[in-house]
Amino acid sequence: MIGELYEEALRGRGPVEIEHADGRRRPLPLQDWLSARPGDGGLLDRCRGATLDVGSGPGRLTVALARRGLPVLGIDLAPAAVALTTAAGGPALCRDVFGRVPGTGRWRTVLLADGNIGIGGDPTALLRRVLALLAPGGRVLIEVGPPGTGARVEPLRLRSGPSVGEWFPWAHVSADAAAALAAACAATVTELWEEAGRWFVALHS
Repeated sequence: MIGELYEEALRGRGPVEIEHADGRRRPLPLQDWLSARPGDGGLLDRCRGATLDVGSGPGRLTVALARRGLPVLGIDLAPAAVALTTAAGGPALCRDVFGRVPGTGRWRTVLLADGNIGIGGDPTALLRRVLALLAPGGRVLIEVGPPGTGARVEPLRLRSGPSVGEWFPWAHVSADAAAALAAACAATVTELWEEAGRWFVALHS
C-alpha cells in the first residue's frame, strides 16, 4: 500500500483506513506489521540462506531474520518503512521489486508475507519477477488467503479523515488457488501449511 497516507501512518500521525470500492472500510493493520504475529514462527523457520523480504514494511520479519543470523534484506517503496526497519537493526532499502534489486539471481529465499502477493494487482507478473530473483534451487514463501476465498483483484485506497489516497489494484490469492498460480509461472507448490489461522505456501521453480 503506497502513498503519503501510508507514510503518515508509519510515522504515527493518525489512524488510517483501507477503503474498498463498495465503501467498506477497515483499519490499516499497522500493529500486525510492527511486532511479531502468531504464525510468524513457522514462516521464519523455513527461511534458508540469503533471504529477500519483499514489501517488508516496518521490517518485523527482516529484523527477526537478522537476529537469527541469516543474511537478509528488506525492500519497500516507503522511506518511512525502511527507516523503521534500519532503526530496529534490519538491513533494508527503498526499492521496487520490479526495478533494480540487489542480489538478483542469488537469493535462496524470497518472502511475500502479509498478503504481499497482492502487490501490483497482478500475482502472475509478481511471482514471475520474484522467481527470477532466486538462486537455482531457491524458493518463494507466500502468505495466502484461507482455502475457499478464491482469487481476485480489487481496487483499494487509503483514507484518513477527509484525506483520501488514489485507488490502487490489490490481488488476493487463496491457498487452493496457489497451485494454478504456480503452474502459470512454471513453478510448483511444494508445501502448504496453516499456523495460527494464517495460510502459507512454498514454491520452487
